Amino acid sequence: MRLLKWLYGQPYLLLILATLFWGGNAIAGKLAVGHISPFLLTSLRWLVASIVLVPFASRYLRDDWVLLRSRLMFLFALGALGFAVFNNLMYSALQTTTAMNAAIIQAALPASIFMLNFVLFRLKVTKYQLLGFPIAVLGVVAIVAQGQWRVLLELSFVLGDVLMLLAITCYGVYSVMLNKKPAVHWLSLITVLSISALVVSLPFTVFESLSDNLILPDQTGFLVVLYTALCASLLAQVFWIRGIDLIGSNAASLFINLVPVSGTFLAIILLDETLHWFHVLGLAFIVGGILLAQKAVTKLD
Repeated sequence: MRLLKWLYGQPYLLLILATLFWGGNAIAGKLAVGHISPFLLTSLRWLVASIVLVPFASRYLRDDWVLLRSRLMFLFALGALGFAVFNNLMYSALQTTTAMNAAIIQAALPASIFMLNFVLFRLKVTKYQLLGFPIAVLGVVAIVAQGQWRVLLELSFVLGDVLMLLAITCYGVYSVMLNKKPAVHWLSLITVLSISALVVSLPFTVFESLSDNLILPDQTGFLVVLYTALCASLLAQVFWIRGIDLIGSNAASLFINLVPVSGTFLAIILLDETLHWFHVLGLAFIVGGILLAQKAVTKLD
């Protein structure tokens, strides 16, 4: 208990652990290939997460129910897009692309959030953001094309990389719309989103079964489910929210850039994947572009 109390007061360690768990999600998705099918993994992930959350969140759900009920369809859509569809796309992408590619492409998420905020809400774009966006996009292109520009001309992309781009677009929309969430306790919010994700994921799993693509989990599959539910979903969210409470959202947002870095190193260590020059170039462009785009963001909330 003393260790947990100490950890809960260390914002930078909490934020690093959160990004490490999120980076590990790509590794878990790759390890799941052949051991559990992607849509079933998403369903079981949010089933386990919901079962764990409900006892802790029940009191807050009762207190917040009036606000939750008034925005239930909106929250249902958020959970569907950010938790269910995103993970279905990501785990499907990992059937054909590497965990390293998936992790690094996620680095483009802040850029997509900036752009979506401008498109949907006309938020002011600074000169640094206008310069940083195309730099980050070039990084994504370098990875998707694997450093071979003829791939762009021939449109011969790896399907998994395209699915990852769709996945981060979905999560980008989820992230910007999250600003419209009702003022409820975070446990109430994440529980409703998790249950929504579970409900939405079930038809995908039924389709997976009817198309004879269902793979029931073996021991490795169950371990992946537990990791994604407990670490990548619950602990990462708790640590992230606590970190934001301690140092503010603007300062904490910079730690998102650690997700592709941790995912890349985990892919090398755990999956024996090879780091190519275009990975390094792409990651440098993406992170550099994001840091440039965030140059004008104040560190005070």
